Amino acid sequence: MLLKPLLPVLLFLLLTGCEKSSGIKPGLMAGDAFASYDLPQTEKYKDYEENPFIKAADHPLSTFSVDADGASYANMRRFTRLGQVPPKASVRIEEYINYFTYDYEEPKDGEKVAINAEMATCPWNTAHSLMRIGMKGLTVDETALPGSNYVFLIDVSGSMSSIDKLDVLKSGFKRMTDGLTSKDRVAIVTYAGNAGLLLASTPGSEKEKIKAAIDQLGAGGSTAGAAGINTAYEIAQQHFIANGNNRIILGTDGDFNVGISNTDDLVKLIEAKRKTGIYLTVLGVGTGNLNDHMMEQIANKGNGNYEYIDNEKQLQKVFSFEKSRFHTVANDSKIQIAFNPEKVESYRLIGYENRALKDKDFDNDQTDAGEIGAGQTITALYEVVLKTTAINDNIAVFNFKYKIPGTESSRSLQLEIKTPPVTIAAASGEMRFATAVTGWGLLMKQSAYKGNLNKQMILELANNAISYDPYGFRKEFTEIVRNTSIK
Repeated sequence: MLLKPLLPVLLFLLLTGCEKSSGIKPGLMAGDAFASYDLPQTEKYKDYEENPFIKAADHPLSTFSVDADGASYANMRRFTRLGQVPPKASVRIEEYINYFTYDYEEPKDGEKVAINAEMATCPWNTAHSLMRIGMKGLTVDETALPGSNYVFLIDVSGSMSSIDKLDVLKSGFKRMTDGLTSKDRVAIVTYAGNAGLLLASTPGSEKEKIKAAIDQLGAGGSTAGAAGINTAYEIAQQHFIANGNNRIILGTDGDFNVGISNTDDLVKLIEAKRKTGIYLTVLGVGTGNLNDHMMEQIANKGNGNYEYIDNEKQLQKVFSFEKSRFHTVANDSKIQIAFNPEKVESYRLIGYENRALKDKDFDNDQTDAGEIGAGQTITALYEVVLKTTAINDNIAVFNFKYKIPGTESSRSLQLEIKTPPVTIAAASGEMRFATAVTGWGLLMKQSAYKGNLNKQMILELANNAISYDPYGFRKEFTEIVRNTSIK
């Protein structure tokens, strides 16, 4: 009876480095201590039916929006460290893939995005091939980044009182404050039963003042999330920086229960707000009542990204290692692959189920699509059934469109995919690693398309593709796979 109330505390201690002092070895699954505890079934996810194989002769075009989120992967890590498999509905394979940064070439000729592609044999079904498409947002030197107008929108309702929620966010926002410059501004809006302005917009050079305000945060009361969102947009608009980075960063478990609280109505609210040119990043925290579906959707519709914070290193990833991603270099980024029916029998896009677009939307500059941050990479994989291995013509054409922030017309990039698939062993390290992570996602999704996938296959692919690993997340992935009980 005592374990359930203490789980958030135990979980936070376990995932933020205290395992060393407790005698648990870093390589040991944290879940060994709690494998018998089932997480409450009150977390909210939405299951999307997997993309099927489509005959190229019937529908040669495949159109979808980019997805820059990584929350689903970090959430999986939380479950596996408790010795559990994540709920099937929580698995969005594109977020597993895009949790990682890939070693792609920088854009050239004044473009803000570069595209690339390659093909290899599919390891879980050797009669098929995999086609990887990649995108890279322009890397911008930190000193050249424009000023940022941030509003930290922080949930301080009663559900945020556990140590794995509000305390995690306080630590993260203070870490982000350390990286602010005099060009930046920060306001802090909080919400519980109603919304309030804790800190008026303050220059980033006044770090101690910002941190002192963060230290004042405490949790209690109900959750008027929509009121907080409205207030945050009002404050962000008042201090809008032309040609700068105007962004709300919402930290919450998503448990809205006062005012507008259902996902559809919140999405409508966010869709109206995004016209202001203010981006919305959502940070999910905690366990037990996590509303993953709502947070993923409002980040998507708010021209932002969604991350889940499960441990101290994830705080570093979001607030330090990859903070340049808060600066968008490409708006409304969308993809259309034109398959050649003479060469391709059928194809299946792996993941991105809730990012599908109509084919006609690709040429419509009014269609909302995804954003790419500075230095950010986006990757997608197709499983393809070729008609012949003797390729002397285009297999497919990779079409990509995006808008430079502040403009209304899309720019177009195109890449012909002609090279026949090589063996997966001969493919690039980026292809092998993306394939390994995709395979892990298929296992976690309990996919009908997983073929003869197994843990050993994934480990072999990943272990031979970790030479590019600036912050150690690829190596951590191999440890996650190795330490789970899945075969």
